[in-house]
Amino acid sequence: MIVLINKKTIQMIVAIALIIIIITAGIIVYNNKKGISTVTNNKEISKPINMGGDDTNYIAFTCNVDWGNDVIPEILNILREQDIKITFFVTGRWVKEFPDIFKTIVDEGHEIGSHGYEHLNYSTLSLEENRKQIKKAEEIIIKYVDIKPTLFAPPSGDYNQSTLVAAEELGYKTILWSIDTIDWHQGSTKEIIIERVMNKPKHNGAIVLMHPMPETAKALPTIIEKLNEKNLKVGRVTDILID
Repeated sequence: MIVLINKKTIQMIVAIALIIIIITAGIIVYNNKKGISTVTNNKEISKPINMGGDDTNYIAFTCNVDWGNDVIPEILNILREQDIKITFFVTGRWVKEFPDIFKTIVDEGHEIGSHGYEHLNYSTLSLEENRKQIKKAEEIIIKYVDIKPTLFAPPSGDYNQSTLVAAEELGYKTILWSIDTIDWHQGSTKEIIIERVMNKPKHNGAIVLMHPMPETAKALPTIIEKLNEKNLKVGRVTDILID
């Protein structure tokens, strides 16, 4: 049997197909921005982690390092005095340029995560480019640590679906944050940084983002003291993760 389809019907079919394509593309973009788990090649990709469990008395501190060499020793001294281990996310290019400072962080017993090789906008990178950035950083980091890092923090918290796929394929959990010190901003004083951390309603299982900035080093002892008063322990990302 031959079915004849007129021109108007064909135009309608094409229009419907275009609408479906546009809606699907929109859903993918929305999911990428929001970090919603999606399925790639029949495998669900985990969304980024920005919080731990509610039942923990730990709060995780992360320090993203691509600069700040002058402040890192001061931060390490504060953490050593308080007997605290946190998570340092380092770029591969920084490790390559300053291996001695990185080795000091490692020798102090802090948790090491990847911040990628370069401090780029990873949402603009293809799947292969994301893989390359994460793998290249890993190859440099692993020269100084006993085990392969398993945590990855995309620079500026910027990522796309390809970033999540590349990280998971290479054995990483993608980590963001729930409390941002915004310490890189010119107007971020010691008092403002303390306020940004302590005024948040939820600290149990939170992930605090900081950088090796002078005002951060000034604020850190007070923040630790105030959190201890709330019966909270400052620790690493793995201290608040739920398997």
